[in-house]
Amino acid sequence: MSFSSKVKEELALVVAASRHCCIAEMAAFIAVSGSVKDGRLLFGGDSDSFKKKLFTLLKKTYNIEQYDESSGLGGEEAAEVLESVRYSDMDKGVISELLLKMSCCRRAYLRGFFIAGGSMSDPAKGYHLEMVCSGQGQAEQMITLLEGFDIKAGSMQRKGHFVVYLKESEAIAEFLSITGAHLCMMDLENLRIEKGLRSDVNRRVNCDTANINKSLAASARQVEDIRYIKETMGLGRLPDKLKEAAQLRLEYPELNLKELGEMLDPPVGKSGINHRLRKLQELAEELRKTGA
Repeated sequence: MSFSSKVKEELALVVAASRHCCIAEMAAFIAVSGSVKDGRLLFGGDSDSFKKKLFTLLKKTYNIEQYDESSGLGGEEAAEVLESVRYSDMDKGVISELLLKMSCCRRAYLRGFFIAGGSMSDPAKGYHLEMVCSGQGQAEQMITLLEGFDIKAGSMQRKGHFVVYLKESEAIAEFLSITGAHLCMMDLENLRIEKGLRSDVNRRVNCDTANINKSLAASARQVEDIRYIKETMGLGRLPDKLKEAAQLRLEYPELNLKELGEMLDPPVGKSGINHRLRKLQELAEELRKTGA
């Protein structure tokens, strides 16, 4: 299975608790692959992850138990789905901003859009994530949504379509995190850390392999905790010392504690930076417990 398929499989298992988020995700499915013909709603997505998520959304959100891929939805069922996503306001794949008022709904929309129209290269070979849009307006809306999560995206035209893409590993990791593909995000982060270590192999040639693996695992956990804090409460609310340590760990996941401490202003020792990262870990655990 390709890495892109793994991401979609993981995202297909993420089911939002709120109906408004499920509607936003359904809006993405319709914006990317939906069509209406003679009053019937049809979907063009054919991947297993797309079908799995479509059936889940129909059942959970609209209590629709059956869906025929060849004939689609008709009658009251189609009308209910189309009304919920404000289909009459949808213009060339650009959905109503009323569906995207809440951050959780914007994350759900991005998740649905990637399942329906996204792809990603194997991070072991390179960093590239893209989503194919039906028109310029849809692409501009997508870029604006990503900017709202501090993710900088580019766009280009390809074969009559507009493609929104991410090429920075940190931006891709952030996208995977906010859409709910946490396991794939960790895989990417581990690969990113390994690449950083390989580039510095001569300086680390005498390091014990077990200690390197332990350091990699610890760094990956720290990055995950900091990203969770950033997504839930934001790094700006942290005390200055913790904020500085968090930003450095995100920027330099490959560095060990000694090297990371030396980059602080003023520099601190290994125990000092370890204390700050442990405080961040405890904060992330507390946020997870309270569901923040």
